[in-house]
Amino acid sequence: MAEVSVRNVVKAYGGAQVIHGVDIDIRDGEFVVLVGPSGCGKSTLLRMIAGLEAISGGKIEIGGRVVNDVPPKERDIAMVFQSYALYPHKTVRDNMGFSLKIKGRPKAEIDEKVGRAAEILDLKKLLDRFPKQLSGGQRQRVAMGRAIVREPKVFLFDEPLSNLDAKLRVAMRVEIKELHQRLKTTIVYVTHDQIEAMTMADKIVVMKDGRVEQIGAPLDLYDNPANTFVAGFIGSPAMNFIKGRIEAADGRRSFVSSSGARLPVGDASVSENGQPVIYGIRPEHIDIGDGGVPVRVSVLEPTGSETQVFAKLGDDTIDAVVKDRLAVRPGEEVLFRIDPRRAHIFDGKSAARL
Repeated sequence: MAEVSVRNVVKAYGGAQVIHGVDIDIRDGEFVVLVGPSGCGKSTLLRMIAGLEAISGGKIEIGGRVVNDVPPKERDIAMVFQSYALYPHKTVRDNMGFSLKIKGRPKAEIDEKVGRAAEILDLKKLLDRFPKQLSGGQRQRVAMGRAIVREPKVFLFDEPLSNLDAKLRVAMRVEIKELHQRLKTTIVYVTHDQIEAMTMADKIVVMKDGRVEQIGAPLDLYDNPANTFVAGFIGSPAMNFIKGRIEAADGRRSFVSSSGARLPVGDASVSENGQPVIYGIRPEHIDIGDGGVPVRVSVLEPTGSETQVFAKLGDDTIDAVVKDRLAVRPGEEVLFRIDPRRAHIFDGKSAARL
């Protein structure tokens, strides 16, 4: 196991800079997820940690050793890719043990390590099968087993679940988390799926346009997003954002939207009267009941356990997720009740949380 340190790392292709001075500290045994939309630089950063991409500036350390100029095979890391990259003519056993075989390890050692990895990943009954005889989830477990037998200091995962169906993705999330709890090895995991990030990570690094927007524990990012980008990316469904201003009336402050709708705020002392702001509220923090603001229902999406309600608040669309099964129809009016303590206020210009 090893710590990973990324210090002011820059990546440029010719005159185009795609990673802009990234700083990340990953503790020994920590599960860190790099998350962000496509093109944000998360996979490029992972490949630089692996040594598959040269860095243009800065420093990367693994286990206290600077690895800027160290080739991938000497960094003591193992990488699991989105594609399984298994040898189709080799059995599961041979695929898992191949890296040890080319290093000239004794057969007894290979068999022992492959057997132990197969036990961890529930692959013992599949060791003599070929990849074409396996499901997608089983192939991904074989790819993970191939990494485990190497006993690396750091595991790197590059969107390993993207090719799996939704049900299998959930199962594999659990398996990877359990694997980390057993091995207690440092893991750096790349995904665009914020649900994967929230459910698996000890720490999340949110990236956008080659920069780090925020680093923190999953629930810390959910409760205290640094800006509207993080607030909208972390959480599903995404947070509602409404533009407007803070106004004082009858000795109390409230938020007034651009179309004149008035919403409650909590501690708005950080906002000046009349200041342009963005009001944020998560759909799951909205109830329907007396004392709420009137909205007109646009679309209902019942899922059984809950109902997602899309409605119009003046000219703005607002989304709520409620546990009740609602007897309302599109076009009808309901009352959205918002707890002001759950509201987030962001600066109207910088989009930073106030």
